[in-house]
Amino acid sequence: MNTGFTLTRAITAAVLLHLACPLLIAAEALDTQRDNVRAFIDKMVDEHQLERGQLTTTLAQATSKESILKAMRRPAEKSKPWYEYRKIFINPQRINAGVKFWQTHAADIERVAQKYGVPAEIIVAILGVETHYGKLTGSYRVIDALATLAFDYPPRSTFFTQELGEFFLLAAEEDVDLLGATGSYAGAMGAPQFIPSSYRNYSTDGDADGKRDLFTNWQDIFASVAHYFIGHGWQPNGPVVSRASMDARVAQRLALDKILPVYRVGFLRSQGIRFDSIADDDALSMIVTLDGEDALESWVGYQNFYVITRYNRSKMYAMAVVQLAEAIKELVDDDR
Repeated sequence: MNTGFTLTRAITAAVLLHLACPLLIAAEALDTQRDNVRAFIDKMVDEHQLERGQLTTTLAQATSKESILKAMRRPAEKSKPWYEYRKIFINPQRINAGVKFWQTHAADIERVAQKYGVPAEIIVAILGVETHYGKLTGSYRVIDALATLAFDYPPRSTFFTQELGEFFLLAAEEDVDLLGATGSYAGAMGAPQFIPSSYRNYSTDGDADGKRDLFTNWQDIFASVAHYFIGHGWQPNGPVVSRASMDARVAQRLALDKILPVYRVGFLRSQGIRFDSIADDDALSMIVTLDGEDALESWVGYQNFYVITRYNRSKMYAMAVVQLAEAIKELVDDDR
């Protein structure tokens, strides 16, 4: 046996496998001499006048993690059918915790709801779905999550490279700890799970203390969730979603992969779709279908349903927020 040839071939195969499958790396310190890392540093220096030494030193302490890449490939919104996904959020534990959370922060939540026109129960439900009311905000360092996805996840490298840049700018503006801040595997932070660009563009100072703190300040958190919704087109007092009855062939024909309200309500009614709604015939809407445990569920979603999907681009996510909000509000109203 030619052991030298065999060993050479094995080493070559291993190198090729490493290049083709970076997910095999469990965790390794980021190499700041890599071309894509150096290009990022150059851009931040040239376009934003950040200090090269701080950028390099910070990134040298970042770690690329396989667990982040694996999680990115299998989010719950894509790996579970609706009837299983729903159970994660619509259950007695999360509903009751939401009631208690609302009652604890009632004055601040309801003041924000009145100011922005975003219902209190929607604000509470977003926080319930995202982080179980601030209890589960993520254990990954934000710098690790964003660096891993920016430099080792080619499918969305452009997006996460931009978010990594936003994170450095956010740290300069709001004194966020670059190496200490933790969040989700996708770099979302705080109780409302804002990615860095959303933090910079949509967070707001809810208590007028001169800071936008989405980690510990509930007044800032409530105001920022509502401000995010308004910034994406939320219609105060508008409908969100209606349960509908329709022929399966109609649902198949009108349901689109893209989440976007494109049909006039009047048109849907003309197609024989039956649903109750306060929306007028000219309002824009969409057909939403979900895999129920026993049968396909059909819904009509409106502009406000679309806005919820701007928080997470999943119709299952939006429906979970709506149904959790309804369940919490029912119990809160019963206690009043």
